[in-house]
Amino acid sequence: MTKVYPDATAALAGILRDGMTIMAGGFGLCGIPATLIEAIRASGVKGLTVVSNNAGIDGAGLGLLLETRQISKMISSYVGENKLFAEQYLAGELEIEFNPQGTLAERIRAGGAGIPAFYTATGAGTVIAEGKETKVFDGRTYVMERGLRADLSIIHAWKADPEGNLVFRKTARNFNPVMATAGEMVVAEVEELVEQGSFDPDAIHTPGIYVNRIVKLAHVEKRIEQRTVRKREAA
Repeated sequence: MTKVYPDATAALAGILRDGMTIMAGGFGLCGIPATLIEAIRASGVKGLTVVSNNAGIDGAGLGLLLETRQISKMISSYVGENKLFAEQYLAGELEIEFNPQGTLAERIRAGGAGIPAFYTATGAGTVIAEGKETKVFDGRTYVMERGLRADLSIIHAWKADPEGNLVFRKTARNFNPVMATAGEMVVAEVEELVEQGSFDPDAIHTPGIYVNRIVKLAHVEKRIEQRTVRKREAA
C-alpha cells in the first residue's frame, strides 16, 4: 500500500473524529503542519485535545482551529503570541495544561519510547508540581511527569521518500521528530518527495516505520512570526 496521498484531506480521511488527541509539530510558525491544520479545520471535528509547543498566532497555524472553537484543551508550553487563545482561556472556554518547554518535549519523547512516566527537577516547588507525585533523589526534589501519546500526530518535514523516511530542516526539526514517534497514526506533509534510495541512511531523521501517510505540498508558505530588523547605521 502506498503511503503517498494526493492531498491533505485524503491523507486524513478515516482518521479524524470528535474528541481525539492530536500532536501538532513545529516551533512558533516554523515547521508547522499548516496544510494539515487547514484540512482539520475544514473537516469540522471538534472537542480536540491538541499537544503543541505553541498555539500558533491569530489567523495562522493552530489559531485557525481556535477561531472555529474546535479545540477544547491545549497541552502547551508557550502561547503568548495568540490573543484569541488568551480570550478563550480567560473566558473559561478553553482548558490549558501548561508545561515547561523541556518537560513537554521529554513527555512526548517518553510517550514515543513507551515510558509511562519520569521524574524531573523542573517545576519542583512551583505550581507546576501541584497535584503531582514528588520524590527526593540525592537530596533534591523531583516531580513525576507522565509520558504523552496521541491518536494522531501531524508533522511537517522538508523531504520524504515514498516509504516515509523523513528529513527535517533546521528549526523545523523541533518537536516534529519526537511527535512522529508518539502518535498512533502519523501523517506528514512534506516539501519535497524524492525517489526511493535517495537518502543516505545516516541522514534520515525519522525512519519510515513511524510514518503512516504522506502528502506532498504543492505550495509552502513560510511565514515569519515576528519580523525584526536591525536599525540602519548613520552614513
